[in-house]
Amino acid sequence: MKKRVSSPAVPEPPPQTWSNALVAGNQVFVAGMTARSGTEVLGGDSMYGQAKAIFDKIRHLMEAAGGRMDDIVKVVIFVTDIKRREEVWKARREVFSVDFPVSTLVEVRALAAPELLVEVEAIAILGAGGA
Repeated sequence: MKKRVSSPAVPEPPPQTWSNALVAGNQVFVAGMTARSGTEVLGGDSMYGQAKAIFDKIRHLMEAAGGRMDDIVKVVIFVTDIKRREEVWKARREVFSVDFPVSTLVEVRALAAPELLVEVEAIAILGAGGA
C-alpha cells in the first residue's frame, strides 16, 4: 500500500499532477525536486545553492516519511550545465555521510523553467542508513 507524504517546508504540487513523495512499504520515492519555492528560486543562479536547497527539501520529505538522508540509496540528478557538476557534488558531499547513494548525473537542455539549473529525485529504504 502506498501513502503520500508531505511536509509544510515543501510546497505541494497543483492538485491532480504528481506527489512530491510516496512511501510504499519501507521504500520512499521522492519526485524530482527543484529549488523553486513559490515564485522564488532558492540559491539564485548558483548550481551549488540550488542543489543545497533541493537536498533540504528532500531532507524534509524524508523526515516526514519517518526516515533520514542516509536512508537514500539512489539519486538521479539533472543539470543544465555538466561543466558545473562539481558544484552539485560539493552540495551532495555536505548532505550525505559514510555510504553515499548510487547516483546518476545527466545533463539536460532545460528544466521546467529557465532559471532552474538542477533537479534531483531520490529513492530510499527506511532504516537502510543504520542508527
